[in-house]
Amino acid sequence: MLIKMKNKPELKKLRCLSAAVLLSMYASGSWAFTIDDVAKQAKEMAGKGFEAPKSNLPSQFRDMKFADYQQIQFNHDKAYWGKLRTPFKLEFYHQGMYFDTPVKINEVTATAVREIKYNPDYFNFGKVQHDADTVKNLGFAGFKVLYPINSKGKSDEIASWLGASYFRVIGSGQVYGLSARGLAIDTALPSGEEFPRFKEYWIERPKPQDKHLVIYALLDSPRATGAYRFVLYPGKDSNVDVQAKVYLRDKVGKLGVAPLTSMFLFGSHQPSPVVNYRPALHDSNGLSIHAGNGEWIWRPLNNPRHLAVSTFTIENPQGFGLLQRGRDFGQYQDLDDRYDLRPSGWIEPIGKWGKGRVELVEIPTGDETNDNIVAFWSPETLPEPGKEMNFKYRLHFTRDEDKLHSADMAYVKQTLRSTGDVKQANLVRQPDGTIAFIVDYVGGAMSKLPETTALTSQVSVAKNGELVENTVRYNPVTKGWRLILRVRVKDTKQPVEMRAALANGDKTVTETWSYQLPANE
Repeated sequence: MLIKMKNKPELKKLRCLSAAVLLSMYASGSWAFTIDDVAKQAKEMAGKGFEAPKSNLPSQFRDMKFADYQQIQFNHDKAYWGKLRTPFKLEFYHQGMYFDTPVKINEVTATAVREIKYNPDYFNFGKVQHDADTVKNLGFAGFKVLYPINSKGKSDEIASWLGASYFRVIGSGQVYGLSARGLAIDTALPSGEEFPRFKEYWIERPKPQDKHLVIYALLDSPRATGAYRFVLYPGKDSNVDVQAKVYLRDKVGKLGVAPLTSMFLFGSHQPSPVVNYRPALHDSNGLSIHAGNGEWIWRPLNNPRHLAVSTFTIENPQGFGLLQRGRDFGQYQDLDDRYDLRPSGWIEPIGKWGKGRVELVEIPTGDETNDNIVAFWSPETLPEPGKEMNFKYRLHFTRDEDKLHSADMAYVKQTLRSTGDVKQANLVRQPDGTIAFIVDYVGGAMSKLPETTALTSQVSVAKNGELVENTVRYNPVTKGWRLILRVRVKDTKQPVEMRAALANGDKTVTETWSYQLPANE
């Protein structure tokens, strides 16, 4: 009901009373910004047509090379919250290259929500020539979070939200590697992938004693919207608690929940095709899955010649992730990019996710600049457009892979691949047209078995492959067991699926090694 106030003193008194009530609400803690505030916007957007974001970027910034974009640096002495008594600080990314659409960034305090306005004075443009008038009304491309994670009093970058719905997080002693995403739509479908983007963020100003940071994000794309709440916990292993409320605008072919994106160029089971001093070059070397029935699966990654999609049908997954197994510097030998320090990413679902599948997408790449690996959870059924989907999970960024598999089950330490051969009577090894796989299992209860224990293998090879050798032997170097397989491929234009595990009697004592030999190799 609208009341017209003709008496101005009374109107002034009413306004003062309203302000007093609001201040009372703030003081009592009854006012708070929550994910529901973002979800309300997301749901309203889902009921309307998609409005494509508009770029306000001058051509000189849109057409710049990566080396030029790197010159635009945030002035560290202007870090947001830099003068507050909080261990967290914010810095911002300038627009440039394909980061050509501004995102809105807000600060949430105990009493209000306030937009953090773009200011070119935040940035040092280096040698990038530009007209000051062309940048004065631009916006931010994203933001990064700083926190003293490695040494007290020194702020380190620990997280970054930049581009579409991508974000990266690291813990103590780690360097950036794989990325997480808010949502994936139609990945690897012939129709083409749709990339949702976070168009607006709300970041809670942390209290002096806070050891976590709360971030909200509004997601938008032609066929989906969403509200996200991230709670970032920095540490030796940095974790992020994620809650997502997703609304479809229209039907999608494939919805990817909790996507992880990584890079695999070559490694021990797929060596570099050209001579390279680095034995391996990858952010991750395998997909690990903890199925709802308790089974653990390890899938070594490939850089295939053709797009490859692998599906693992699972009900109520207990976890999955892209891992970097192997932390010895000698496995990588790269002083610049330090692949040995890149974290594994592990998704731990909170609650039951129901029926669906973990999907792995492997895309051909010729260099390490392309993220060619994607893994996500895809629900079996999706609600009608406008209906809410609610997912909760914890994201772990860690170098402690030992905690990402069962303490009772042995795991795959490494997978090696070689030309299959047979030792002749004269001791010369003669290739026999097969491909050899050496799988080393270590850890778990298996490590306590006497080395004389006769473990047996449980091996299956798809019809496009013929199993020629299947041998298990004790490995005195790793104190584990080594499985040796030789496989003859019938049609090299088709992939070969293989699975293997080791058993002691009728009890399986290892995780399942699941490998796809790519086609045309």
